[in-house]
Parts: sequence; structure tokens; C-alpha cells
Amino acid sequence: MAGISIVDYGLGNLRSVVKGFEKVGGEVDVVEEGSRLLDYDGVVIPGVGAFEDGVKRIREIDSFLYRLIEDGVPVLGICLGMQMLLTRSFESDKWVDGLDVIGGDVVRFKGVRKIPHMGWSKVTPSKKHRLFNGIEDGSYFYFAHSYHVRPKFEKDVVAESIYGESFPAAISRKNVVGVQFHPEKSGKTGLRVLKNFLEITKNK
Repeated sequence: MAGISIVDYGLGNLRSVVKGFEKVGGEVDVVEEGSRLLDYDGVVIPGVGAFEDGVKRIREIDSFLYRLIEDGVPVLGICLGMQMLLTRSFESDKWVDGLDVIGGDVVRFKGVRKIPHMGWSKVTPSKKHRLFNGIEDGSYFYFAHSYHVRPKFEKDVVAESIYGESFPAAISRKNVVGVQFHPEKSGKTGLRVLKNFLEITKNK
């Protein structure tokens, strides 16, 4: 295996993610066929948009995703890509099943004046994780989302942020990690996150 694959399921901001990894020295391919995901050192699931649409599209390759996760290949979910890793999301007055890689729900923000949450917010690590190596606690990252994750187990929360309420900004379970913010849009600090993931794929 060599390099990183970025999953193209029709709902990702692929080009900016590709450019981000290229800036930190990553070898990156955009991949549509699930079988090709098995050929890489790491997999990135980007995404913007509705959870239900994303899950419908990702189902076409989910068997391959489950296989590489079982094999210990590092996986990074970004924004919607992270949310789809959870058990379910409540949208349009119904629960929609996710990939259930990390237990928990995806819920809409409540009690805030403006949705979506768009802009820069402080991120505070809850515990040590290689994804945040070399990043100062309380650094700012760029967010764009109306829903946030609510993991079943607190130990899966890596970092938190606040928008009306505290919410997980990053989560992790074994070789799978997800971030709610967009590292590819978060300047030098975001690029450091991508570089750290690149290092994780090389030293797993």
C-alpha cells in the first residue's frame, strides 16, 4: 500500500482536501471504487451536506470501509464524513442509520441564535491523541455544520469546542478518527492536523 485515498462518494469538498495533503507532502488519490481503498496506507472520508444523502452514497462501498477498519488501516472522517461514522442521525423528524463504527448519535444544535455554526472556534483537547501533536491547546479551527455528534462513550471524545453548548470537535476509536472542523480550511494549524494524520498512516 502507498499514500492516502480520499473517498469520492459525491458529497465531498475533495479538491481542497487533496491540496491540503499535498501541501504537507502527502501522496493522495481520489478513489470512487471501494475495492481500491484497500490499496492505501490511509483513507479520508470528507463530506458536506445531509447525513441521509451521504449514507445512501457511502453504502455502495461500506463493506470495503468495514474491512479496512478491521485491518487496522487509519481512517479520518471530516465533518459529514465523521458524522456518518456514528450509529444514527436525527434528521427530518426521523432517525437515519449511520455506519455505526463509533457508537452514538448525531443531533442538531439547540438553543443557539444562528444555525449553521460557521466560522472559527476554539478547540480544546480532552486527551492526548497523535492527531493533535504539536498543536497548542485552544487553537482555532474552521467549522461549518448544523449538527454535532454525541458519542455513546465519553472515552471516544478527543477534543471539544463550544457553540451555545459544548460539543465534540474530534473523536476516535482505535484506528478511526473524526474531526467536525475542516482542517483543509483551517490555515497552518489545520495543515498540521493533516500532517499528523499522514504520520499516523506511516507509523501505524
